[in-house]
Amino acid sequence: MGLSLKEIEMKLKNNEDMEECLLLLKSDDRKGAQRLLRTFTRRQEKERQLEDMHRQMTVYEQTLRENGSNMIVGIDEVGRGPLAGPVVACAVILPTDFKLLGLTDSKKLSKAKRETFAEQIKKEAVSYSIAMVHAFEIDQMNIYQSTKKAMCQAIEMLQYEPDHVLVDAMTLPIVTKQTSIIKGDQKSISIAASSVLAKVARDRYMEELENQYPGYGFANHAGYGTKEHLEALESLGVTKEHRQSFKPITDLLAN
Repeated sequence: MGLSLKEIEMKLKNNEDMEECLLLLKSDDRKGAQRLLRTFTRRQEKERQLEDMHRQMTVYEQTLRENGSNMIVGIDEVGRGPLAGPVVACAVILPTDFKLLGLTDSKKLSKAKRETFAEQIKKEAVSYSIAMVHAFEIDQMNIYQSTKKAMCQAIEMLQYEPDHVLVDAMTLPIVTKQTSIIKGDQKSISIAASSVLAKVARDRYMEELENQYPGYGFANHAGYGTKEHLEALESLGVTKEHRQSFKPITDLLAN
């Protein structure tokens, strides 16, 4: 082909004449050529792994569609463990052809990746909704029931009536057929999408609290019981965003 390494690199990036380019690199013993070949091979392997993960994470959805379900809802929550802030649930209905390579449990993604993914999910989703249950209600009904309430509210807020719900490790008091999946945000593309949207929504809420309650570090720890947070509680006291039924908040209030 008489191409320079730079030209070959551009063709590989654009998926042009790939077989010819790879043959050229394999027959070229220059260090630059072999380095380019290794880089491309690693990229191909990474893409193959992401494609395999996507296929595995769409098994539940594909099986349900084969059995007649069309409006499949994935639902997940974030914020059960923090000392402050709401528990947040998201319900999402994805289109049949939805594909976002690398989408998985929100906790395994960087903040930047979550936010990028969240924008694409919102753009492509058939419908999505986000519900929050705040500290006052959590104290009244406990975190488990609050989580269920947030999830049920998110489902009710969807634009379309679901015919099957995929939920992460919970059983909800709903009439719609549901499947509870342990580690569902790693096994179902719909649950993973809801996990990302819920996490981004909660993080943004906690970042806004930073302005309302300066000194607590809410933007840093999102309400979890970090050293920074515990020290702020000792010096600044408890806010209305804190869960008074959670230790060590109960201990602070008792003193």
